[in-house]
Amino acid sequence: MTTQVLTGQQIGAAELDGWTLLLSYGQGGLQTRIHTEGFSQGLELVASIGRAAEELNHRAELDLRPFLIDVRLSSRDDGGVTETDLTLAGRVTEIVTAAGAELECGSITRIELGLDTPGYDKIAPFWAAVLDSEHVIGTDDWGDVGDIRTGLPMLWFRTDPDASSRRVWHPHLWVDPAQVRPRIDAALAAGGSLISDHGAPSVWVLSDPDGNHVYLCTWQPGDSMLCDSQYRPGGPNWVDHT
Repeated sequence: MTTQVLTGQQIGAAELDGWTLLLSYGQGGLQTRIHTEGFSQGLELVASIGRAAEELNHRAELDLRPFLIDVRLSSRDDGGVTETDLTLAGRVTEIVTAAGAELECGSITRIELGLDTPGYDKIAPFWAAVLDSEHVIGTDDWGDVGDIRTGLPMLWFRTDPDASSRRVWHPHLWVDPAQVRPRIDAALAAGGSLISDHGAPSVWVLSDPDGNHVYLCTWQPGDSMLCDSQYRPGGPNWVDHT
């Protein structure tokens, strides 16, 4: 099998029901959620998935809970999702189906915490220290702080040259593209506002009634895996719907 990293379109063409492509720690991965009858069935499924991964000489991230298993597949050494991940995803689907369990991806969300700052290089080391994480140098415009155990959300800093701008945290939620519209509708019904959809289908910006922002992000369009930094408030592509 080739180790070439696949695009979002190539992954979509594989038509893996119940799986979605989400960004985590700067890299795409296939994810699904398996709903089980209980912990015992979950243990059996984890063992079967583990054997399937070993047969392919591959890895799988498995999070076992009393009535569900979260599965994430990514070829981290290659930088994303490869054909091996697609093959293993197919094996997992077969194992789950044979066991009479259910898999879906609509309820899965990956969260990052973003912060606009005049100089992320000055504050990122502090956050790395207090969270026992690592400061990953990006460019002059951005940088990350990530938990080496991937147990905490990644902190994503973006340089804003306006030192007088109000600096607040804003979540970045990575979801399956099919979940964007239902979540926007639910947010609006709960009193929120759509601030900008100019970045769609890659990013939408919502606000709660107090003005706190949240970004809904997907892998679309094309191969893009990043929320465009130009969609920050006041940026060149900002469209205010308030």
